[in-house]
Amino acid sequence: MNFLRQPWSLTVMCAMLCLVHMPLHAAEADAGIATAIAKTYVFSVYLKQDAVKVEVLYGTVVLTGQVSEASHSYVAEEAAAGVDGVVKVDNRLVVKFEGSDKSDTWIRAKVRSVLELHRNVSDSTTQVYVKDGVITLRGEAMNEVQRDLATAYAGDVKEVVRVINLMTFSPQSAASPRPAESRMDDVSVTALVRSALANHRSTSALPTRVQVRNGEVSIAGIARSPAEKTRVTHLVADLRGVTSVKNMMVIEDQ
Repeated sequence: MNFLRQPWSLTVMCAMLCLVHMPLHAAEADAGIATAIAKTYVFSVYLKQDAVKVEVLYGTVVLTGQVSEASHSYVAEEAAAGVDGVVKVDNRLVVKFEGSDKSDTWIRAKVRSVLELHRNVSDSTTQVYVKDGVITLRGEAMNEVQRDLATAYAGDVKEVVRVINLMTFSPQSAASPRPAESRMDDVSVTALVRSALANHRSTSALPTRVQVRNGEVSIAGIARSPAEKTRVTHLVADLRGVTSVKNMMVIEDQ
């Protein structure tokens, strides 16, 4: 029998050829996705100290390995999901040494993750101690504003009872100009903004939608008061990688 003479044979042959080539094309696409994920700020810098492995199969990203804090797992998943071509993310990351929910170890991890997101506090020179939910901050601050922000951000973490700030001022740090931030990719900025809003007590329950373009953050959603909306703007504006904030949240009718 001559299959070329059958009306359906050409379609069948094309389908067979597509099946032959699909694995190669899929492999190339998956490799491109994996490369794009690896190049993001989140995976190349923010998670550099964590042991995260990324595998991609037909657009599904599988994250395995260990991270130091639960917020790092959240950020990794958000960043991977934001890369073009990703169909879904299977997050199998294990949090190492975080402790049980609401324990002092858990609270300390949350505080440190919040501090490292904000540009106007120094997580590298801020030491965080916790006992029964009471945070004690030690280390050096560039000025009083930086110390006050560290107190405010730490106090805005869930389960923190109060904050004792024993940080001292460092004239040498204050005299040294802060290095200019390099432009961060929008995928990473989006992930970090969402993480910050989720970790701050004052914003975690707010329904928000975040979009980022060239570092410019647009936020939509609902706030219960003008003060709450302003709080969101201030928190996001101080995040690393954010160049400007357009807050389009509407005020909920009382």
